[in-house]
Amino acid sequence: MKTNMKLTAVFETDEEGGYIAYIAEIPGVNSQGETLEEAKINIIEALNLVIEARRAIAEKDLKKVRLPNRKYIREDIVFA
Repeated sequence: MKTNMKLTAVFETDEEGGYIAYIAEIPGVNSQGETLEEAKINIIEALNLVIEARRAIAEKDLKKVRLPNRKYIREDIVFA
């Protein structure tokens, strides 16, 4: 299955120069850059780091609450 996901990256000029950036739909994904291009690269990196961190937390939590007699299906999905 192939799914497309569109997120909104917001770029604002910083009073001290450069740009600040965040992903509107995902709280905690923030970054900055001296140029708009650098801010764009950095916000993608920040998004990847947040998703990796949240995945690790979710996997840890899943191990705590897994019920031995309950079956479940886990699969990775790719957003293109």
